[in-house]
Amino acid sequence: MNSGVCSQFARIKGDSDGRSITVRLRGQLPSASVFVTLGFGFTSLIANPVSLRIEEPQLARESRAAYWALAIVFLAVYVGSMFSPALLDDADATHAEAAREMFVSGDYVTLHINGVRYLEKAPLPYWLVASAYKLFGVSEFSTRVFMGLAILLLGVLGICWGRRAFGERAGIYAGLLVYTCAGVYLFTRILIPDVLLSLLIAAALYFFLTALEPDGAAWRWYAGYAAMALGVLTKGLIALVFPCGAAFFFLLITGEWRRWREFRLISGSLLFLAIAVPWHILAGIRNPGTAQHHGFFWFYFVNEHFLRFLGKRIPHDYNKLPALLYWSLHFVWLFPWSFYLPTAVRAAQQQWLSVKATSRVVQSTFAARTRLLCWLWAGVVLIFFAISTNQEYYTFPAYLPILLLLADGIAQCEQAECRNNVRVGWLRVSAGALAAIGIVASAVLLLGLWQSRHLPFEPDIGELLNRQANSAYTLSTSHMLDLSYASFAALRLPAAMAAAVLLLGPLLSFALRWRRRNYAATWTLAITMCIFLIAAHIALVRFGPYLSSKQLAQEIAAREQPGDEVMIYGDQAFGSSLLFYLRQPIDLVEGRTTSMWFGSTFADAPKIYLTDADLQHDWASNSRVFLFVPSYEKSRVDQLLPNKFTIAEISGKYVYSNRP
Repeated sequence: MNSGVCSQFARIKGDSDGRSITVRLRGQLPSASVFVTLGFGFTSLIANPVSLRIEEPQLARESRAAYWALAIVFLAVYVGSMFSPALLDDADATHAEAAREMFVSGDYVTLHINGVRYLEKAPLPYWLVASAYKLFGVSEFSTRVFMGLAILLLGVLGICWGRRAFGERAGIYAGLLVYTCAGVYLFTRILIPDVLLSLLIAAALYFFLTALEPDGAAWRWYAGYAAMALGVLTKGLIALVFPCGAAFFFLLITGEWRRWREFRLISGSLLFLAIAVPWHILAGIRNPGTAQHHGFFWFYFVNEHFLRFLGKRIPHDYNKLPALLYWSLHFVWLFPWSFYLPTAVRAAQQQWLSVKATSRVVQSTFAARTRLLCWLWAGVVLIFFAISTNQEYYTFPAYLPILLLLADGIAQCEQAECRNNVRVGWLRVSAGALAAIGIVASAVLLLGLWQSRHLPFEPDIGELLNRQANSAYTLSTSHMLDLSYASFAALRLPAAMAAAVLLLGPLLSFALRWRRRNYAATWTLAITMCIFLIAAHIALVRFGPYLSSKQLAQEIAAREQPGDEVMIYGDQAFGSSLLFYLRQPIDLVEGRTTSMWFGSTFADAPKIYLTDADLQHDWASNSRVFLFVPSYEKSRVDQLLPNKFTIAEISGKYVYSNRP
């Protein structure tokens, strides 16, 4: 069957009560096409559940095949990456260590890292990881399994929401876009709570919107309040700001605020407080302030919420992206689907024209209401972080609404351009632009491979990189600045895979668009991204020794004896995976910085903070000392400790000892 053939052969018969329709097909048509063809013509039926009887068994089989294909895409991209690479230094291993110490200590109220209070994060992600450690043991897989589940559920929510609002094809596309979006993959390679936060915010808004439907059950309101409460336990007050902000503007524009008595404000708020408040109270009680020292409430709410928003957080270790870069990078994070943004704009224009024609603020269909909410939802998140300090992944909660709009826009354009026999529409323009980008990207990768063709394979990729000054690493993707031609010698397989798939995949998708085989074209682009992300995972594994200190931890563990000391010189973040893999306290030399600062101000903080003088004293003692030194501190340590033995050196990171 040609899945791109337009539907011109459906006869629709409605029952007298208007609650069900029967579709009789006179030709072959895939299930997704049925929903696209009929769904947009009967959006009022989408808003009210109907019984849809399609008298064609092959349609059901093709629909099942699409969902099996979605499952395969998810498994191929995300399941293998739960096991490798090793946990990365900085946020990844730091957060994993907080969960590991929670699991070991049994203290599920106050987070600790290296025995020091870690009060800047909400607890739910750490509860989940600690639970995984209890079930599966402490490992890379158990560290990442909850994030993989959150990605899976985010895609499932996109499928369900897209199907209900826009039809089955758009629902399939929504899940496909989530699982093959560059930013979703990139920002789930480290243990951060943003994907879980995005899932909970999305769930809260889905329950909110469906509760407003004529048949909306009361439990949906309570589910929305519970989702917001869990979001607050995931990443603080923004889990309340974003859904409430989007809902506020939605109610204001639509006039639905007049239904406020239906919102279960009192009972829903009590449920929210019952879920969200107890941990905050316990954390405040166990980490009190004094006249000379701030406690949990000041640090968590004032410093980590309001001062962070204003760019005055203590310590100041966050950057803010320039405005042009902040906005334009979203074309990268949402690649390749961001190039189909004109289709989503077209759908919004059509809705606006319909509003003007009918003189109604918002159409009564669930599809129209979903479009409006998604634009507001994405806008609230993007504008908030355009004002606040930000990291690249902070806008993750805006991804799902944008991807839903893109899925709707692509599906609508596929139907409209096919039905109207459009010669050059937005689908072909977008596909052509992606083909051009693919050719350029492939050429760059092939150039790197050509320049490195005579270079030997180097197992330690860290020796082949252009290392930047430490100040360059204030953003989560700063290590991309280190890439050099020489590094391609160690990345030949993933680079060759990426070059081939970026050259062929978008070109094939464009050719299929030109022939109006749109369904196949969308899936071709998705499979292209699937292979590209697998290549990216292979590359990330090759970067493992450079981004992680697991191998150095193994070198220390092989030599360490009872009574030996292990130290990190400088900021703990640059060797945080040592903590996770050695599973013991580590002294920090001149390391009372960044995330280790506030916990060190408590009177009962462990005595792990050493000065240069303390290091020199211990170095001259009879005890054996292992000292981890990142590359940016090497020259300083060489002057401080002229007599030392190099135990191991990997990717510019060193382990020294005062004994051979």
